[in-house]
Amino acid sequence: MGKQKLVLIGNGMAGVRCVEEILGLAPDRFEITIFGGEPHPNYNRIMLSKVLQGDTTVNDITINDWQWYEDNGITLYAGDPVVSIDTAKRQVISEKGRTVEYDQLILATGSLPFMLPLPGADKPGVTAFRDINDCNKMLEASKSYKKAVVIGGGLLGLEAARGLLNLGMEVHVVHIFNYLMERQLTPTSANMLRKELEKQGMRFLLEKQTEKIIGKKRVEGLQFKDGSKVEADLIVIAVGVRPNIKLAADSGVETNRAIVVNDFMETNVPNVYAVGECAEHRGMVYGLVAPLYDQGKVLAKRICGVDTEGYSGSILYSQLKVSGVEVFSAGEIRDSEITTSLKEINGVHNTYKKIAIRDNKIVGAVLFGDSSEGNKLLGYIKQQAEVSVLEEEAAGGGADEAYAASLSPNATVCSCNGVTKGAIMDAVRENGCESVEDVRACTRASSTCGGCKPLVSAMLQLALQSKDAPAAPKETVCGCTTHSHDELRAAVGSAGFATVREAMNALGWNKADGCAVCRPALQYYVGQALGAVTDDAGAGAAPASPAASLLADGTYVARPRMYGGVTSAEQLRRIADVVDKYNIPLVKLTGGAHLDLLGIDAGYVSSVGTELGQPDAATPAYGKTIASVATCTGIGYDPSALQDSIGLGASLEYRLERLQMPAVVSAAVSASPLHRAGTLVKDLGVVGVPGGWEIYVGGSGGAKLRQGELLCMESSEDAVLELSAAFLQWYREEANYGETTAQWIERIGITQLREGLFNLLFRAELIARMNVELQVTKQKQVNPQPTAALIR
Repeated sequence: MGKQKLVLIGNGMAGVRCVEEILGLAPDRFEITIFGGEPHPNYNRIMLSKVLQGDTTVNDITINDWQWYEDNGITLYAGDPVVSIDTAKRQVISEKGRTVEYDQLILATGSLPFMLPLPGADKPGVTAFRDINDCNKMLEASKSYKKAVVIGGGLLGLEAARGLLNLGMEVHVVHIFNYLMERQLTPTSANMLRKELEKQGMRFLLEKQTEKIIGKKRVEGLQFKDGSKVEADLIVIAVGVRPNIKLAADSGVETNRAIVVNDFMETNVPNVYAVGECAEHRGMVYGLVAPLYDQGKVLAKRICGVDTEGYSGSILYSQLKVSGVEVFSAGEIRDSEITTSLKEINGVHNTYKKIAIRDNKIVGAVLFGDSSEGNKLLGYIKQQAEVSVLEEEAAGGGADEAYAASLSPNATVCSCNGVTKGAIMDAVRENGCESVEDVRACTRASSTCGGCKPLVSAMLQLALQSKDAPAAPKETVCGCTTHSHDELRAAVGSAGFATVREAMNALGWNKADGCAVCRPALQYYVGQALGAVTDDAGAGAAPASPAASLLADGTYVARPRMYGGVTSAEQLRRIADVVDKYNIPLVKLTGGAHLDLLGIDAGYVSSVGTELGQPDAATPAYGKTIASVATCTGIGYDPSALQDSIGLGASLEYRLERLQMPAVVSAAVSASPLHRAGTLVKDLGVVGVPGGWEIYVGGSGGAKLRQGELLCMESSEDAVLELSAAFLQWYREEANYGETTAQWIERIGITQLREGLFNLLFRAELIARMNVELQVTKQKQVNPQPTAALIR
């Protein structure tokens, strides 16, 4: 088969980044053609203000030079925009008359500057500030003229004003609001910014509405609606942008504010996609780099046929320098949107911090003067962290080595480019990076907006310090052995020991019978390798069984299975008969949706299990099993129920009941988002929602309460069962003995977990290994338990 033809309309940051992702996934799959409106290769539009300031050239802000296109076999038509699309014939036609066919088409047409419809706006000396051509106009004007006015007190306008100041011009900034950057800053921080910029030479005309541009042959100034005027030789209009959607709309592609796309960046026209500032997703149009790059990753996977959970939207944030002043803003910051806030103003250092709080959760933040805490606060906002985390922090905090050291290897440092702490540390240790510039070249961290540069610098110093430092002492399982958990699992897996005793002898245990820490761990790893474990005389207490566990007084507890929390009169009579026959002293209903029969003599364990209909009660287990799957009252009785929680809970318990785990695992299914079964604090929680199910993982209701993280949403019960089984199989294969799902997920990261489970091949391999161990056949998928009739 020949290559598919992929056409990208738009040579900007979002579209080309998507192509880079595609090349990474399937480098030989597509014949790629790119059309760009500007006569330049792909460049960093965010850095245009640096070009305007005169200390940076166009070459300095180029992301992909001409050679990159050639090296990757990409045909680039720069300076030749597409003017029409024939979606029926699947071809595009350019301004210069080129006709190119496509199999897949990506629209990345970006935005156009919004030019105020003012009288006189067509006069020489009026320009926008959007591309390299606009920069050149302003540079040329500064050579002959001295008075400039910028209309717009947002980020773009202030950057233009700073550049014009550097070019030696007198600059006034006109803004219709009563404070600057009203979308990103609070009035207090905006006023601090205004005072700082006034020290640099800017002048501000706030709450001014322009009526017309005055001048005869060329601009001479502005006249405002209040009758006042200001002189100007150059007027820069920087009041915002609008999505460039005309080409799409003329071609029959659905548009609203922008080109309407779904979670996979697909338009209403087959094989036509949109990404970047021209795309509207769930009613939102994003203009920041990080969301656009996230969209590009999802689209690349979709086009390459790689499973992806889709794009679900982004938290808006900005971390940047406005004319040399550090500013950070994220989330919800308006007083009308929040419950309360924490504010700190330091007049000596001219810094300001506001952390917005709603319902005891961190929902927004503004930093001025020192943005070093930006990445940390953004993480809190994304996690919806409780305000208590602020009280737990050491005083001072910030993006120094201490904060860098506290981050996990999977923590994102550069949100624009998705660069993690681990990637930066590896770049230093393995690739020899010795400066921020080296790290940027190797990983792209801080190469886009530059807001994360302080944290990247701190990470660099941390890596350099640890590079030559002596290795940290190895953490062994216990004092009985010199092996770590990873080493022990690997040694057991490769040697194929038949018993715990054999493993201890071969691996040089310091203590003959081990201890209460290493015995169960070794038992788990040996059992995991064999699929079972043999009772070792002299190697400690006999292993627990799936349905009976040893108690402190030497007796046992049995737990009759009630699938999905459902029982019957017949089962209850059987349990009552067993309690009477074996004189079981205590029968207790637990909070885990099961019944405990406590105080069973060791000699009766096997008989009790058989008479309860669970003959495996005397079968040794090598790990922990899922005792039960808790459910709520279900769709027949709960008025808020959206899905059949009892049916799915029972199916889940049948599927997982014999799976051996490295730690106690709890599971629950709720019929609605009210979480009546306690799903948010379970290791595995499944929640009924309109149209399907949400799957949460890593929750804990123990000594340290932890809310589960949303793994994904699925429409069918079969998909929920498969993903749940794959998740727990991966956990049991990779987690250390005693490590909870919450600790394991924190170690590997929720992103890696999602990517792994949505890799169909990897998921299938997990399920296959689980089925081999459980010896599950197609014939046993329907379990003939007497309670089954009550479940459906």
